[in-house]
Amino acid sequence: MVTSPLCSAGLTVPSCELVVLFHSANSRYAYTPPMNRRQFLHLFKRAAVGTVGAQVASSGRFSRLLAGPKSQGPVQQTKSGRPQVAITMDDPSVDIGPFLTWQEANRRLLACFAQRKLNVALFICGMRVDRPEGQKLLSEWDKAGHLLCNHSYSHLSFNGPKVTYERFAADFTRNEPVILPYSHRTPLFRYPALKEGDTTEKRDGFRALLKEHGYRNGYVTIDASDWYVDDRMQARLTKDSNAAKEPYRDYLVAHLLDRATFYRQLALDTLGHEIPHTLLVHYRPLEALFLADVMSAFERAGWEWISADKAFEDPVFLREPQTLPAGESLVWALAEESGRFKNRLRYPGEDDVYENPKMNALGL
Repeated sequence: MVTSPLCSAGLTVPSCELVVLFHSANSRYAYTPPMNRRQFLHLFKRAAVGTVGAQVASSGRFSRLLAGPKSQGPVQQTKSGRPQVAITMDDPSVDIGPFLTWQEANRRLLACFAQRKLNVALFICGMRVDRPEGQKLLSEWDKAGHLLCNHSYSHLSFNGPKVTYERFAADFTRNEPVILPYSHRTPLFRYPALKEGDTTEKRDGFRALLKEHGYRNGYVTIDASDWYVDDRMQARLTKDSNAAKEPYRDYLVAHLLDRATFYRQLALDTLGHEIPHTLLVHYRPLEALFLADVMSAFERAGWEWISADKAFEDPVFLREPQTLPAGESLVWALAEESGRFKNRLRYPGEDDVYENPKMNALGL
């Protein structure tokens, strides 16, 4: 039996753990037993104690990223032997709900990254920031040296039958002027909801368009549903403004560590070596309040945080899995393409439907 990341540092975990991975002769699969809130929080406490195209081509580290890796071979593990992970954050917005302003969210998040001297990749959806306040929000990230990347203008799902290639391409180009003014704009594009097209024509046509514009795919390797945990916290606070936020912090930490362990192992089994990972989180009140706790928990669990530009230099991020529907985590897609892990993959890779029953059981 291989335990979840809540069991790092050799802890013996009771049968109520969040996710347990069982091995048999020919398969491995995830099982999620029922667990009440007290058990979850007790388990978390134990774990916490134990554990825009060519215009940027001439700009320093971003020119190296745009040029791509120098070698197609696997990157060797760090001297520390610890797995590496970078933060990538989607959907900065001037309207993140009634409980936190974007100014406070910016202050907290930027301080968190500055403390560790990291740059992160911020994937910008134009409709959320295309106003004077949004320009102020993005300017603070730009001044701090973070990567400002394209996440489309309207956040359309490319797998939707009504979202044609032409419509999606127009929405992509519409977003380019939003990030154009910033010195740290970076030619990485992230598909909304990680959906890369439901037909060969859409998938391959848009990949060609990205290359024409000098872009690369801003892949996620560790996918998660942090946005849903934030939705649940905000719904609780709407009903009771004095409700405790800490249980949502605890769930977020456990959820992200669990997903990181799953996708790291899937990458090792698929590729045969370590890769630098890119973690997906969102610009939400939950992250603004508790991302520092998440980062500390990852460090206790043995992970090493690295800057996003360093992560995206790895050759794995040049891969283009030939899956349909296309998308999900890059690791998920490579595993699916291999045909060897059907019993370990679910579709979609991550969504609220997986977290809903767990959070209900915990009363969150």
